Amino acid sequence: MAITDWPAAERPREKLLQQGAAALSDAELLAIFLRVGVRGCSAVDLARALLARFASLNGIFNASAAQIAEVHGMGSSKYVQLQAILEMSRRALSEQLRQRDVLSSPQLVREYLCLKLGAEPREQFMVLFLDAQNRVIRHEVMFTGTLTQTSVYPREVVKRALELNAAALILAHNHPSGVAEPSQADQLLTTALKQALALVDMRVLDHFIVAGNTTMSFAERGFL
Repeated sequence: MAITDWPAAERPREKLLQQGAAALSDAELLAIFLRVGVRGCSAVDLARALLARFASLNGIFNASAAQIAEVHGMGSSKYVQLQAILEMSRRALSEQLRQRDVLSSPQLVREYLCLKLGAEPREQFMVLFLDAQNRVIRHEVMFTGTLTQTSVYPREVVKRALELNAAALILAHNHPSGVAEPSQADQLLTTALKQALALVDMRVLDHFIVAGNTTMSFAERGFL
């Protein structure tokens, strides 16, 4: 049955207008983006097929063009649109981080880090450099490693922080394994960075481990 034949209250677009975007399922939101399905398959059906193939919205956004094209009804134009949406989301969150005190918006920080690092196949070490009002001056991936580890050099982090005249930093790295738990090496590195930055009067506010859509905060665990 075509979506136009559904009761009005059940159609994704009408449901969004009446109840807001948060009321829609992942499949319904994705169906609005797709607009149309294919012969014998509505946009919602196609959305469900994508979710079944890639397990989550995050999986869809981080799939390659070739992988997206493997799903009947999808192609390069839809892949390009998906990537554009993902990048717009990243930039919108980045703008908000530059305008707000990050300590008052911890969920915003988590969402941004998940978008940037959650699906990376190799470990990446990112630093958010903050001003005296805890607003983001700049965010950079400073080191990239392998599937299981990254070499991080505290001297380079201190040097970059001084160049940007940062007052504080938030550290983050991803675990491609999907487990957001700190290793002993993670804890030792955090301590080393905290001590090195303290010598130049800079604070480490937190260190996040990102695994897919999950984050772990060193500050919340009492590790800082």
